[in-house]
Order: sequence, then C-alpha cells, then structure tokens
Amino acid sequence: MEDVVVGLDIGSTKTCAVIGFLNENGLVEIAGVGVAPSRGLKNGVIINIDNTQAAIAKAIEDAELMAGCEIAACYVAITGSHIKGENSPGVVAVSGRNRSISAGEIRRVIQAAQAIVIPADREIMHVLSREFAVDDQRGIKDPIGMTGVRLEAEVHIVTGSRSAIINLTKSVNASGIHCQDIVFSPLAAAEAVLSAEEMELGVAVVDIGGGTTDIAVFSDGGVAYTSVLPVGGRHVTNDISIGLSTPAESAEMIKKKHGLSLVSFVDASETVEVPSVGDRAPRRIMRMELARIIEPRMFEIMEMIERELLVSGKKDFLAAGVVLTGGGAMLEGTVECAERVFRLPVRIGRAKNITGMKDIVSSPQYANAVGLVKYGIKTRQYREAKGGTKKQSGGLKMKMKKWFQDYL
Repeated sequence: MEDVVVGLDIGSTKTCAVIGFLNENGLVEIAGVGVAPSRGLKNGVIINIDNTQAAIAKAIEDAELMAGCEIAACYVAITGSHIKGENSPGVVAVSGRNRSISAGEIRRVIQAAQAIVIPADREIMHVLSREFAVDDQRGIKDPIGMTGVRLEAEVHIVTGSRSAIINLTKSVNASGIHCQDIVFSPLAAAEAVLSAEEMELGVAVVDIGGGTTDIAVFSDGGVAYTSVLPVGGRHVTNDISIGLSTPAESAEMIKKKHGLSLVSFVDASETVEVPSVGDRAPRRIMRMELARIIEPRMFEIMEMIERELLVSGKKDFLAAGVVLTGGGAMLEGTVECAERVFRLPVRIGRAKNITGMKDIVSSPQYANAVGLVKYGIKTRQYREAKGGTKKQSGGLKMKMKKWFQDYL
C-alpha cells in the first residue's frame, strides 16, 4: 500500500498511530489503528527516549497488523508548554510585470513576515498565512493575479524548543520510522474535526490531553492565536488518586468509567468501587464524592482556557463556538461545564469525512492522529499538483507549511 499515510500522536498518557489512505470515492479511509501507553513524556515533552521509542514501536506495530501493511514514514503531532505562537506582519513592494501579484510576491511577503528574532534554542515550526492586503484593500485570501503597488501579509508563526523537536524526531527515527513532518497538535485536530465554514465564522479548537491543553483559535479562515496550557487529564487523575487514596492506575480507570465533570449530573444513589492501596480490601463510595473531586479541577481547566480565549482578542467573534477534542473531553458533563464558563456553544470534536474504521477513530482522543493523516494526504496532493517530489525534512529545518491554503 504505497499510498498510505500514517499519523502518530505521542501524548503524555498514550501513543496513537493511525494508518489511512484516500480511497476511490475521495474519502479518507482508515485502515489501521494502534494504541500504546506512554511512559516517556511529561506535559508533552520527552523525558525518556527509550520508553517513548518503545511506545511508538508498539503503536506502529499494532496499526500495521490491523492494516496488513508495513510503513516506513509518518507525520507526528507535537505539544508542550515550550510551543509559542505569535502574529507577525510583512510588507513588500509589488515588482511583478504590470504590478500583477504572482506566487513569487506571495513567497516574498511571507518571508518578510517570518523575519522575526527568535532565540537560538528555538525554531520555527509553522508559518500560517492569515490574510493579505493589496494597497488599501484588506481581508484578501488569495491576491494572486491582482494588481497593486504594496502587498501586505499577516501570518501566525508557531515556534518550539529545538531540543524538544530533535528528541521527538530522534524517538520516532529510533523506532525505524522516518519522521516526515511535525505538526502542532491542535492544528492537526482542526484538520480532522472542523469545517471550512466554522473556520470562517470563528471557532476555537481545544485539545485536552493528558499533560497539556492545546488551543487554536481560527478567524476568517485562518489561525489567529495558539497557546498551550500545562494542565490536562492527568491532573484530574492525580486529584482522584489523592482524594480517594487509590493507586494512579486505579484512579485513571475510575475516571474513565465513572467520572463526570458536574456534580449535578450524578444520581444520588450511584456508588463506585475504589481499589485500596496495599492489601486492604476495595471499598465503595458514592459517585457524588467522585464528582466533587473532579468538578473543581475541570472548572479550573475551563477557566484557564477562558482566559486564553480572552487574550486572543477573538472570543467575542467565535460564532461557531468551541470544539473540544482529546481524551479529557470525554468525561460526562464536560460540554456543559465548558458552556457555563465560556458562555459559548460547545461541542465534542469527532473526525469528519472518513470511512473504514470510523467507529474506532470517531472518538475525540483520535482527532490528532486522524488529522495528521488528512494533513499528510493534502501535502502529498499539493506536491503532486506542483510536480514536486522532494521529501520533507521532518521538521528540523525552518520551513513554511501549506495549511488550508493553495499556495506556499
């Protein structure tokens, strides 16, 4: 299967590999899925390469067995509090024939916009064009062919720690898989769960992972703001472990099976069995007690997200609301909890326009990996349309990425 694309989401709690391809009907068909526990990351950053490599190898192996094929390369999602995003403008004079704007001017103005000073220990991961202006006319998405004297571009630049990127790539390559490219997690999730209409109207994607919560705000079809919060589902698990005096593994199991984000959702008669530490027998508690532990942490996470939406300056323009993805979005009552804090419409993000193993990957915890597959297919189509065959460098060189655009 030469046309398969692989998305690899290496999280703080799990590593997920998804294999897919574009079928004859133009839909992304999911052929294989593999999941393995992650024990080599903390808050999205690798702290043990050997453990990370082992999780990657296991997830890839399971996905290969399901798909019935061997893979050699993958697209990888990255997160972590080291990732920063900022908006940057660029301006150039139009020098084309008859002052007509060509692809060359587009490249020049985006290069001008990305000419920012960054520390030596950081590198540019994404340069995402938001909009262009020709002379005094603003809000232009594709200025090619227009006539003008002055061309401006507004781009969103995402940077990350060079060492974190290198360690991530090294872990993937050590598993015998070539890292084709690295993509910021919420951008991958957006590719899977958002529609073009939502991005035009204004929408925020919030990926609640195990160790981090990633945010990407879209406005007028482009990325307007990105952020990473150092809090996620693992913090909820820790609260349960401490509050109920139970091992972390048991707390995670209890959270997934019985957890909910709002106390008001609990039936007062429900009980939960809680394993004890050591040789003591398990005990039963009221489910209400579990909810009282989870609710404050979930409201805290939502309030932190709310502050980031306010900082973005776009909260009042999110007509399409907020879309939640990631394992942390799967707790019962999370949508209602988020709506109370954001005062915006909220929904759970599930992968759109896919076939094959749709029932498995429709869960929000697979949004990043499925989005990476879609991103890889779009990237391949773009290269083929341009007649290019050059392979990507795996994110270790400064680059401009095609993202929701038809040009670089």
